[in-house]
Amino acid sequence: MRVDNYVSPEERKRVDERRIKMLKIFSKVATVTCILMYVSYVPQIIANFSGNPVNPLQPAVAMINATLWTCYGWLKTYKDIPIIVSNVPGIVFGLVTLVTVYVH
Repeated sequence: MRVDNYVSPEERKRVDERRIKMLKIFSKVATVTCILMYVSYVPQIIANFSGNPVNPLQPAVAMINATLWTCYGWLKTYKDIPIIVSNVPGIVFGLVTLVTVYVH
């Protein structure tokens, strides 16, 4: 079983141009929706500053998940930029949410 996306030149297959175009669009839409998911922590951060702290479990798990996905995208033979870009906000917003739970 391959763990990475490297394919040797002898094993490469021709990929249809329409499929490549569709995958590029799909990766951009998925990246934007993932970023929006993490930006949705802003109301929780505001609630934390307002004196109504949220439960820290969900942002902590989201931050760990985003960190793992970012590391995965970074450590692949060919860096997976959509995975990295879409999960870095999860690290930032998850951390800010966690910090503001305890410091408000």
